[in-house]
Order: sequence, then C-alpha cells, then structure tokens
Amino acid sequence: MTSVVSNRPVVQASLLASALATALLLGCTPTTSEQPPPAITTSTGIPATPDVESPSEGGLPDPEEAPGEAQGTPAETEGPAGEAQGTPAETEGPPGEAQGTPAETEGPPGETEAAPGETEKAPGEAAPGENPTSENKFNPTWVPTVAWLPEPVGVPESKAEQEADMKPYTEEIPSSVPGTDVTFEMVPIRGGKFMMGSPVDEKERNDDEGPQHEVAIEPFWMGKCEVTWDEYEPWGLGLDQQRREITGVKPTERDTLTDAIAQPTKPYSDMTFSMGKTGYPAICMTQLAARMYCKWLSAKTGRFYRLPTEAEWEYACRAGTATAYSFGDDPDELDDYAWHFDNSDDKYHKVGQKKPNPWGLHDMHGNVSEWVLDQYVPDYYKTFAGKTTTRPLAVPTKLYPRVARGGCWDDDPDGLRSAARLGSSIDWNMQDPQIPQSIWYHTEIYCPGFRVVRPLRVPDGEEAKLYEPDYKAVKEYQEAQAGKQ
Repeated sequence: MTSVVSNRPVVQASLLASALATALLLGCTPTTSEQPPPAITTSTGIPATPDVESPSEGGLPDPEEAPGEAQGTPAETEGPAGEAQGTPAETEGPPGEAQGTPAETEGPPGETEAAPGETEKAPGEAAPGENPTSENKFNPTWVPTVAWLPEPVGVPESKAEQEADMKPYTEEIPSSVPGTDVTFEMVPIRGGKFMMGSPVDEKERNDDEGPQHEVAIEPFWMGKCEVTWDEYEPWGLGLDQQRREITGVKPTERDTLTDAIAQPTKPYSDMTFSMGKTGYPAICMTQLAARMYCKWLSAKTGRFYRLPTEAEWEYACRAGTATAYSFGDDPDELDDYAWHFDNSDDKYHKVGQKKPNPWGLHDMHGNVSEWVLDQYVPDYYKTFAGKTTTRPLAVPTKLYPRVARGGCWDDDPDGLRSAARLGSSIDWNMQDPQIPQSIWYHTEIYCPGFRVVRPLRVPDGEEAKLYEPDYKAVKEYQEAQAGKQ
C-alpha cells in the first residue's frame, strides 16, 4: 500500500502550518510500543471461544470490573488491560469464535494503564447504573450503552425481529431545536459467509492479507455513506447543546442523557483543512472519538450503533464478490467507484457521488479510509487458517496500531482493494505539539473517517463492553485538562 505520507508532503505541511499556529491544549499521551499483540489460542491451536450468547452474567459489569472499551480482564492475568479486553475470568479468550484478545502479551497497554482490579475503581462500579462522582449521579459515559439505551425514536422501517424483516431506513438524529435535525441512510446487510483476505495471486497483494479464511457474519445495517461533518459536529463540536443555549430551548430527558456523554475538547483548527464541510466526510478523529460518537448516536436515536469489526467491514465492502474490488479486478475502472490519488485533486469529496457497490454502499473504496474496531495484527489471519470463524475481533490492548480500511483520496489503487489493510501509527499525531497529545484528534489530514453499523442482534452487557470507548483514557484526559482553556 502506498503511503500517503510520501504522496503529498508539501501540501500537507502547508495546510498544517496554519492549523498548528492556533493549536489548543489537548490531552493523553499515547503508548509508544509498536509491537502488535499475538492472537491467543488454546493448547490445541484452536482460538479460545467462550460463549457470548449466554454469558455467566449480563447487564452491567461486575462491581469489581470497570466498564472500559471492553474490560472484564481478570486481575490475576499477567498481561495488561487494553482498550478492549473483555476476557471473562473463567475462559481463555474473549467473546467470539476466534477472537484473539492479546491478554497474554507483555507489551504496554494502550489507552488504559493497568488491569481492572489493580487500580482504583472506575466510575460506574459503585452500583448498577450509578457512578461515584461528587454528585453520585448516573453518567452514561462510564456504563455500557446497552444498559441504559432509551426507547428508540420512531422510524418504522428500522424495526426488525429477524433478518427477513430488515429494510433500508433513514435514521434521524433528533434535535430539540426546530430545523436542525440531521438524517442519514442505513442499508441492511444480510448474514452469510465469505472468504476474508486476498488470494495469493491477487496483484499488489500484501502479506498481512492472508491466509484467506472463511468467516461467518451475522446480519447488520451499515451506513450507506461515511459519517459526514453534518452528522458528527452536533456531538464533536457540541453544536446540539450550543443551539439550545442560543435559542433558549429547554433540554428534554433525552438531551440530558446525551449531554452527559463525554465530548471532545475544542479542535486546534478547522479539521476540514478547507477541503469542504457540508456533505463531506468527517476526518481526523481517533478511533476512541469514533467509538464515543457511536455511544452518543445510540443515545440520540435509541438504537445501538457501533463501529464495524474488520471482518464485517470487508464482508460489506466485497458485497458478495471475490475480486480485488467490488466491481472486478481492473483498477482502470476505479474512477467510476472511488476517489483516489489519480482523480481526487488532492482532497476528499462529498459522500455518495461515485457508484455504489453491489449492496448499495458508497465510497467503500477510497474517499476517506475508515476506522474499524480491531487492533492491527499483521499475521492475525494465521490464527484462523482452515477454520470458519464467527465474530472475529482483534480486541485492542494498546493505542497503536489500530485498523483502518478502504484507502483514501490520496492512495494509489492497490490501497483501495477490498482486502487491503492499514495500521494506524503514532506518526498520525506527530504534528501535535501538545504534551500530552490528544485522545480525540489526529493531526494528519489524510487520517480516517468512519461509518456506523447497527447489529440486528443487540449484544448483552459482557459482549457490549468490547465496543465501548475506553473510560480510563477519557477520565485521565478530563483530569489533565481540568482548569485549562
């Protein structure tokens, strides 16, 4: 995959020079270790696969476990807690038929510092639905979304009890201020099996794309397009609250819930880098920020949204195909389907302008790369060779590298292939002069955006913790920012 860092150094430096001149203080030093964790397997070589359909406990986390991005790692394990551990004490691995949670690694953790049970209790542990703040009030930031998900906003087409009932629908992000509602479209993705990764004879193939292995995917809805600034900024810039304050509109109960979810500090500059805003994809957020947005969106709509796993993303991108791209193997056809290095004019473009893939999803190839939930592990697929896996997820244990998919407007065609993988790097934040560096933003203009998914099967409390933002990173960041402007 061609590095976009080398493609546009002069343009990037020029854009960032003006941005950094107005830099504001941002929080949380990332981990420096770059070694990806290995997948955990049993003594027989088969991935550890506890049953997430009927866990020993559901609902809120155990009182001795902190609700992190996926906590629940027993205190007696030797490895550090990561951003999304979720390893039950009675099993060898996290939920998923072939998860590969790197709980046994010796490398440093990511956005959290120590395993649950070895540190102070986290907010949300005092009692179900309650966190020990000075006011002793419930705070949804610290509690898994499924434990407090409100009644859904009325969208009849979104209702489905089984896969056959799933329909496309238009989601509405409601606002108490008239005329400021935002909508986006969701597309049903039927469950099924596919071969993940690329065949050995695919042109421009990378070693981290193999071996190919069969994955079973449960049904879900996926955003027809990438999340736009219009959707993101009501949370990302706090526009939803600001509009109510300006117009004098009193907050509803739902507003009170969503307002309590942690928000980013003010960005250091215009994060669009003058490339366009209305109708354009949101970029430069960290994976943590994308996860927190999903939590806020769930509260707003009453439907459970999250980032896709890497397997879900590739399944949706391929859309039933087995070729290098969802439209075939010929990169000369890419201009009809994607914005990339040769046709983008060095910038991203409004979402949905290119042809969709066979399942109706736009910009799965190019425009902006997209965050998924997984840690980037180069040889992760070797864990599943010769097996059919269900719900695979490389649960993150450190900040870098995380997986982004799809390639961006500044990538060559090979980086936009359905199987192409990209691991994040500390270099994505190298332009940030603040100490500690941001937990919410990246400073490189080509950094990922994302799209949301909504699983048909809403997860229970234990599984849901795998998809949550890292509470400790946010808590430490808020403490570090206390009193700062």
